[in-house]
Amino acid sequence: MFNGMYHVITSSPNKDGLTAAAGQAAIDGITSAGGSAELIDISDPAQILEPCRVCGNGWGTCRNTAKCVIEDKILEKIQLTIKDSKGVFIITPVYFGQSSERMKYFIDRYRRCEAFRQGGSWAAGKQFNLVAAAGGSGNGTASCLVELENWARHVGAVPQERIGITRFNRETVLKVIEDAGARLVKGEYFGR
Repeated sequence: MFNGMYHVITSSPNKDGLTAAAGQAAIDGITSAGGSAELIDISDPAQILEPCRVCGNGWGTCRNTAKCVIEDKILEKIQLTIKDSKGVFIITPVYFGQSSERMKYFIDRYRRCEAFRQGGSWAAGKQFNLVAAAGGSGNGTASCLVELENWARHVGAVPQERIGITRFNRETVLKVIEDAGARLVKGEYFGR
């Protein structure tokens, strides 16, 4: 379980905010348990990530080829990253009870490409920890986590932790996220 790379996918432009702190806690937990971690920030302006175009009659090439017609390269890179990953954190800020727009772009397009991949999704059977970070009112973490869990199940991923973090429980839950990263590496979760 200790060999291989673990990935933390985040989507907040606020590099000093709650989502960034949660991403760092995940990396700290992974590395403290002997794993290697890589952060993928899909909100980075250098990463062009467009929304799904819902091509043709509602399905473009994604359904049959597992490739999106949008040539922004970031989706394909993340598909390959998840294929080779030992485990993944998805960490998003909560906007209006949902994941951030950038995270929605990613999960919508990834789901369309991977849900019907011949031979099965590259996320199938992989353990995912899901984190919703609500920095303002603290509301919306539960609905955001439901959205992420549904996505994970559509692509065959195995959701493990579902963690809601707010500015009110920040210090306590950052420790929970760090522990979840260590547990991911140590193999302390059950496959389903």
